[in-house]
Amino acid sequence: MKLIITGGSGQVGRILARAFRGQGDEVVIVSRRAETGDVVWDGKTQQGAWAHALDGSDVVINLAGRSVDCRYTEENLQQMMSSRVDSTRAVGIAIANAERPPKVWLQMSTATIYAHRFDAANDERTGLIGGEEEDAPAYWKRSIDIATAWEGAQADAKTPHTRKVALRTAMVMSPDRGGVFHVLLGMTRKRLGGSIGGGRQYVSWIHEQDLVNSIRFLIDRDDIDGAVNLASPTPLPQREFAADLRAAWGTRVGLPVTAWMAKLGAVFMRTDTELVLKSRRVVPGRLRDAGFSFAFPTWKEAAVELVERARH
Repeated sequence: MKLIITGGSGQVGRILARAFRGQGDEVVIVSRRAETGDVVWDGKTQQGAWAHALDGSDVVINLAGRSVDCRYTEENLQQMMSSRVDSTRAVGIAIANAERPPKVWLQMSTATIYAHRFDAANDERTGLIGGEEEDAPAYWKRSIDIATAWEGAQADAKTPHTRKVALRTAMVMSPDRGGVFHVLLGMTRKRLGGSIGGGRQYVSWIHEQDLVNSIRFLIDRDDIDGAVNLASPTPLPQREFAADLRAAWGTRVGLPVTAWMAKLGAVFMRTDTELVLKSRRVVPGRLRDAGFSFAFPTWKEAAVELVERARH
């Protein structure tokens, strides 16, 4: 099987490339820089070497888009929007123009599209799309607008011979350097891994092995299209999430961080508090209904396995 991964130089792209190549598949990484990919693409152009590589492939996985790990300035928010929408539109046009279009187009999306809530979990059928919550900062709606436009660009693409799936992905947990788990474990090791802003907010996550397995599952299932949540079946409050990670590492101490402290820290870390204060209670309704089995359904067992690999 030949897979094209556009925007594949980041953490998720590296995880997928490593796994699929290890299973004997051909993987072509399309990136903005020659040193991080097999084919260079600016994320906008609809033709060229990258589109030629796409023609005749079996699967396209589009991960392109500016990182959300930044300050939510107007300039950065506009770049998040344009980088996602422009790249998705370009992929759709390249597929439409291909003589031999891929069978399936897996498009990265985000679990952040759902509402900030504590009362119930969000699945694909009954979940609430965010943006109107009274107890959330008004500017969080910008993330929802970006996510809906991102998915809309794929939905609008005219690709009648290619099945389309939008991957509403939770935080991917892997011991790779630079990933979210690497950051969280670093804080835990420094005894800073306590509750944040009270710790009631839910954390949705997925182990890297389940990410790979679920994507392979979706490639093989011709009957599944549209939005699919890629998240473990057991999201949990942040205070419990942090406690399980401390237990896995073997430390009892985790200093709590108040909301105002998180806001101050976000300024120095050049990031935004939405990433840690929004309650993302997301569950994989469609994957479970289709019979997908998670290797790491609970955070406690996932944390132990990830810590063990991180130690080595």
